[in-house]
Amino acid sequence: MLPAGEEVGDFSARTVDGAEVSRGSLGGETLVGVFSPGCSACAEQLPLFTELAASFPGGRDRVLAVVVGDAEESARRSPNSPPWPASSRRRTEAPRPRHWASTGSPPWPGSTRPGASSRAGTGSRTWRSWPVSEPTAEQASGGVRTTVRGAGAALALAWQTGWYLPVTHGLLVLVQAVVPVVIAWQTKLILDLLVTGGATGTLLSLGLGLAAAGVVAALAPFAVQYITAETARRVGLHSQDRLFAAAERFAGLARFENPAFLDRLRLAQQSGGDSPSQVVAAVFSLVGGIVTIAGFLGSLLVISPWMALFVLAAAVPALAVELRLSRARAAMMWRIGPVERREFFFRDLLSNVQAAKELRLFGVGPYLRDRMNRERVESNAQRRRMDQRELTSQTLLGILSATIAGGGLVWAVLAAVQGRLTAGDLTLFVAAVSGVQNALVQLVREVAMAHHQLLMFDHYLKVVGSAADLTVPARPRPVPALRKGIEFRGVWFRYSPEHPWVLRDVNLVIPHGGSLGLVGRNGAGKSTFVKLLCRMYDPERGAVLWDGVDLRDMDPAELRRRIGAVFQDYMEYDLTAAENIGLGDVDVLTDADTDDEARRNLVRAAAERAGAHPVVADLPRGYDTLLSRMFFDMPGDGDEGGQSGVPLSGGQWQRLALARAYLRGQRDLLILDEPSSGLDAEAEHEIHTGLRAHRRGRTSLLISHRLGTVREAECIAVLDEGAVVETGTHDELIAAEGVYARLFGLQARGYQPQADAVQEVARS
Repeated sequence: MLPAGEEVGDFSARTVDGAEVSRGSLGGETLVGVFSPGCSACAEQLPLFTELAASFPGGRDRVLAVVVGDAEESARRSPNSPPWPASSRRRTEAPRPRHWASTGSPPWPGSTRPGASSRAGTGSRTWRSWPVSEPTAEQASGGVRTTVRGAGAALALAWQTGWYLPVTHGLLVLVQAVVPVVIAWQTKLILDLLVTGGATGTLLSLGLGLAAAGVVAALAPFAVQYITAETARRVGLHSQDRLFAAAERFAGLARFENPAFLDRLRLAQQSGGDSPSQVVAAVFSLVGGIVTIAGFLGSLLVISPWMALFVLAAAVPALAVELRLSRARAAMMWRIGPVERREFFFRDLLSNVQAAKELRLFGVGPYLRDRMNRERVESNAQRRRMDQRELTSQTLLGILSATIAGGGLVWAVLAAVQGRLTAGDLTLFVAAVSGVQNALVQLVREVAMAHHQLLMFDHYLKVVGSAADLTVPARPRPVPALRKGIEFRGVWFRYSPEHPWVLRDVNLVIPHGGSLGLVGRNGAGKSTFVKLLCRMYDPERGAVLWDGVDLRDMDPAELRRRIGAVFQDYMEYDLTAAENIGLGDVDVLTDADTDDEARRNLVRAAAERAGAHPVVADLPRGYDTLLSRMFFDMPGDGDEGGQSGVPLSGGQWQRLALARAYLRGQRDLLILDEPSSGLDAEAEHEIHTGLRAHRRGRTSLLISHRLGTVREAECIAVLDEGAVVETGTHDELIAAEGVYARLFGLQARGYQPQADAVQEVARS
């Protein structure tokens, strides 16, 4: 996507609901999406852009998709084909916004005719445009292939959690489907025998059979309810484990920094637990409904073949209308998805403890509440229109069904008066007509429900079926203990082809046993440098080498076992104090050979080195205190259970993060990214004294905006706009009077206003 803030002619980009698009206002509102052929991020963003296009106030003729790509890439593509499958987009003549009429050219470089390619600037880029039409009902509601694949996957999940559950469920549903037909026939036979004076024994047998069928009809729903609930519990556990196991396969951060993927992951979490079991239940109910309809239609064939044909034919339009309504509702749910997500955002924001201070201080609660309500009003309006459409259609269908049933009943009564039908035939006819109609209504409802659940379940299937984001060789190189050092060799990196370069031709070495200080302004690329060093991303050009071996040839998990880190955006886990520290080395928490006392001693030793032990010791339950207000504390003996957790200050949390790094022990590489940013001056001095001793003789990377904390590094590198502009020791960089000297002077001036020499160096 075009990064927010950049411009395409007279159109400037902004972010709308997670999708970065361009929107201009010259000559009327126009929605423009900018994509790149072969860009995976654009492919993931395309559905979001389609959602926006479907509900754009200016209408479909004010929506354009602009494709930006290298000339070679565009030449390889058909000149008349957009970068998405032809089956999913209709090629039409692009509309001319009024802005074109006055300028004679579209709002981007090149041809005055949309759809034609042109060279912009040096000829290295090609720009094309295609109108984006509203998704069809089939696209919005999912295709047949998706439905079949989802149903098969849901049944497979249920089978894997215990084959006897779906088998029992299916048998019970079949029994439920047959019982109404059996009851109708037994009632018919009893009435006929009563009228004709049948044998008492026969009547008694039929009566006992009718009673038994009634017992089965009464008890079967409870058994089905239990089987459904047990299946849901087992499938929910299994699918949740599969979902997060799939998420763990994404060894990098690209997916988790992509709004489209995060939205899909959220939907997968919502649907993965309930949807499979509900789909299984719906499939069995569909089979049961078909069995019931077949049984009652067979009964009607016995009484009157023509009447059976008439009832069945009248049911066809009802089924067609209900299915059409189901597709329309699915398409409506697709359209209001962005609206409901915005409502959820405002709802969560208004109840978020982290936002509570600012909301109350700035008094923005009423403003955000109004925006939340407006989103609800908009979604309610679309739901209301859909409900009114359903009400009208179903009212007409109800009248049709009542007319058929009433007409059929009149015919049956007249036939009974004329002696062509018995009393039993009359009751069977009424039961059959009513049974067919009720079964058809239930059948359509189950189809609609299953269809909706399959749409949701498809998000789950796409997440668990996604390939890994980082390529790992089939036979990765081992990650030996560091002996020589780590090298960034000609590294270029950007987060996507549409974003600017974050790192530009970076060449740096962290020698074994040495320390590198990395400094620079905000946005200079320091955090990205760390991400590449931990192989959260791979460089687009160049390589990161571990003792001369490219990190891409290694298993990321094995590489990270060699690294210890304190990140600037450290985590605050809603767990106990002991667990917050123990997560720094999960083996300490899970090693079966380590007893509880030894485990506690390791955690305490790490806390003492980080200066966190006094803080933890003063907590109500010491290391077993829950550090959260989100949950009640873990139950304890006596009156201790049920107490709320204890929140910590920012500096106290940072000490726990440092304790995690100390617990990680003798790792080959130690990364310290602003390790003391939340501490007071005295605590900062104490922490850095301990870290100096801990780093001595160990390969380390130190990042800080407080330049005094990196001055003792053996080498300091200055990043500016993604490039290394200076390297050297502190004294060498001060003498060079460059970027580092200026930044250091600015900081020093606040502490030593009379130091003329520092002030002179600080001037630029």
